[in-house]
Amino acid sequence: MIVSDRHELEIEKILRERTGRECIFVPSGRMGIYLALVTWLSPGDHVLMSPVDDDVVLFTVLAAGMRPVMAPLSPYDGNIDPDAVPERTWASVRAVLTTNLYGLPDRLPELRMRCNELGVALIEDAAHALYTDVAGTPVGAFGEVSVFSFSKHLAGAGGAIALVDPTRRGDVLRVRDRLVSKRPLRVRISDALRPHALTALERLRLRAHLRAMRRAVGAEERRAHRMPLRPKRLRSAVAAAPAVDPFDRWLRVDKHDYRLAPREECLARTVERLRLAAQDQEARIDGVTRLRQLAATAPAAQAAQPQALFRVPLLVEDRDAAGAALDAAGHPLHYVYDPPLDDYASSDFVDPSPAPACARWWARHVLPVDPLLADRALPALEAARAAVTPAGPLGGAPTGVRVPP
Repeated sequence: MIVSDRHELEIEKILRERTGRECIFVPSGRMGIYLALVTWLSPGDHVLMSPVDDDVVLFTVLAAGMRPVMAPLSPYDGNIDPDAVPERTWASVRAVLTTNLYGLPDRLPELRMRCNELGVALIEDAAHALYTDVAGTPVGAFGEVSVFSFSKHLAGAGGAIALVDPTRRGDVLRVRDRLVSKRPLRVRISDALRPHALTALERLRLRAHLRAMRRAVGAEERRAHRMPLRPKRLRSAVAAAPAVDPFDRWLRVDKHDYRLAPREECLARTVERLRLAAQDQEARIDGVTRLRQLAATAPAAQAAQPQALFRVPLLVEDRDAAGAALDAAGHPLHYVYDPPLDDYASSDFVDPSPAPACARWWARHVLPVDPLLADRALPALEAARAAVTPAGPLGGAPTGVRVPP
């Protein structure tokens, strides 16, 4: 893998100090999840995961040759509800893949205990949870293996895998270095030209217009909130798994260089921002504190002390109208996972959830708000207060659901 050894090692050191675990730099979070799956599991294994998750994660599990099994969710936080998973499902899976949705931690102590009882691997996707913890233990310090992504919190490059067993480092490195390559000439030319093009668009105030035009002509890779499934092609790719190349059209969405070594200047910027993480955390906590006063804020984001969340999830009656108000104020509507993965992919590619109602409710009503953009989000949400009315209760039950122990 062609990267700056100095920056790579510094990133690993910073994450090792946070998690207390051996860490390995990877070029992207999705590549990290793939490496975790193929290193810890076997082709054909069933993986319990949330249906309210990025579709790229679904395709990464399929690329690793695994069968995704959709879990029931909790209305409290939109994460896996361990108590609602049927015993027959627990008996069938070989791993649990967490989500830590928007930075709200999964019920990690309970999942860790259940996985220990069953001899099942706990794999933490900590892409949304770089700064959050459970009773002082950071997300990423519970599973056999955990995966971080720096592109979300830091606008940085790459990610990291944290290993509870440092002797597995060599196994991960061998697979990583076989799959990851240096940046080809055409990509390096694009790297050099892109910042200047974006600066010109910003100066001319055309970037938002260009994004709207791409959306209008269907040039964006995601239509609505999910990318096209392409089931016929996906069946062929699944037959070839485990392998990355047959899944490239799905895995590259939003990040075409997911398998390429990052540029050295991007790695240097990532190191700098990781070193300044306390400032980012402070700003996020301030935004979370303000946003969680809204009546529509999800219960888990209102509970206990505010954490430095990636997004603050609101559960609103009219997400489309509320999202349009945010977008008009300069807050793009991203990280909406609608419809749930079992409705999106069907039983052809996943084992559906035995209790899909909560996932559908969350997917339909959630409005993720960036706490760093609270200054522009709050006035927009106030102006659209009819749309931001708290979502109607799930199945007629009160939304003030039980707080997990």
